[in-house]
Order: sequence, then C-alpha cells, then structure tokens
Amino acid sequence: MPEDLLETALAEGATVREAPRADDVPEKFRDPETGAVRVDALLKSYRELERRLSQRLAPPGPEAPEEQRARHRRALGVPDGPDGYEIAPKHDLCCADETINQRLHEAGFTQAQAQLVYDLAAERLVPLIAEAAQQFEAERQLDALRAHFGGEERFRRVAGQIAAWGRTNLPPPVLEALSTTAEGVIALHGMMAKNEPPVARRADDGAGSEETELRAMMRDPRYWRTREPEFVRRVTDGFRRLVGGAG
Repeated sequence: MPEDLLETALAEGATVREAPRADDVPEKFRDPETGAVRVDALLKSYRELERRLSQRLAPPGPEAPEEQRARHRRALGVPDGPDGYEIAPKHDLCCADETINQRLHEAGFTQAQAQLVYDLAAERLVPLIAEAAQQFEAERQLDALRAHFGGEERFRRVAGQIAAWGRTNLPPPVLEALSTTAEGVIALHGMMAKNEPPVARRADDGAGSEETELRAMMRDPRYWRTREPEFVRRVTDGFRRLVGGAG
C-alpha cells in the first residue's frame, strides 16, 4: 500500500523537538550570543586531547633522555635491566638465561611477556627436542645392530627370530627392556643361541626381587623419557645378570 505522505509529514513534525541545552557543556564551547554549542571548538579540543594522549602513550624516541625512556619502560612493566626478570622455570632445560634475558630486555619485554617466552619453550620446544633425541638415539642403536649382525637384511631376519623367542620365553617387561638398546638385543640373541631358561623359572634363586627392582627402574623417566645412557645400561645389565649373564 502506498505511503500517505501527508500523514508521514505530520507524524515527523510531531516528533521534531528543539535540541535541549546540555548543561554539562562548558561555556567556552558555546556561542556567547546564542548559547549554541560550537561544534568546531569541540572538535579542535578533542583533536588536541587525542594528540597529547598519543604522545604520552608512544615510546620516547632515541633522542629522548634516558631517564624519560626508563620511566616509560617502568610504566609498562619492563625491569630496569635484564637481571630484573624473575623467571620461574617450568622445566630444567628452560631456566633463565642471561643472553636471552638481554635480548628480551632490549626488545622491551615485560616480566609477564618474558615469563611467557620461557613457558612456551617448556611447553612446545622441550617435547620436540626430547622426541628428536629419542629418534636420533634409536637410529644410532639400529646402526650398531646392523653393523653387529652384518647388514640391514640379515638383522631383519635375526630380529624376527629374537622377537619370537623372547615372546615365548621372557616376561613382557624383560623383553621390552632388552629390546630398547643394542646391547639388550645382542644379549637377547646370545640368550636365544644358548637357549637360556626363562626368567620366570628362576624365582628360586632370588631373581624375583631383582626383577621387581628392574621393573621399577623401567618406570623411571630417566629410562623411558630421557634415555640416560648410564641408567639404561644399568637396566640392561641387570636383566642380563638375571638370566645368567648372557652376552
């Protein structure tokens, strides 16, 4: 239905009101004769205020006095020097470092921002480093086994035989422990060649308590996570002694 223009005009006219005088507008922004608000004066004042605020928030330039720049850094939460960072490490590999703190301070990092850098390193980089180290160590162990057994193809054949024998004759934790190092695999091969008796059958000579201790060592992060060579060797040697010193 077409709009009634007369009714619309009357309705709009009924809603038109003279803008009320804002009592909170300072007199300097009013026309002294009419009392109307001077929009141009308000706009000019706003622009000047915006300019001053931006200057106050902006970092001082290199030509500014050092004390002025220091005050600005303190206001943001940046310590006076790199030794002012109080880093709470989340991992032993991500403790505070003087060189890194120097770089962070030069970049204007606050205490919270510097802590975040170390936290992210512990959360993201440390697991990647650990994984890469494990892969490198595993490949190094495989290279040693290939060399010991006379090449890739022969080692694969022997590995299948050792695995089958171990699953039949050894408890799973023992097989798992000896299968994680080149020395352990070589020990398994020697046990298989000599047809050593299963570990479970040797409980009468005190092997039970030693096996329990070795299993506890396998749950230690030094064995399954960081793969500390000396600790892994102790576990391997322990199981070798457990089955009669096979080599």
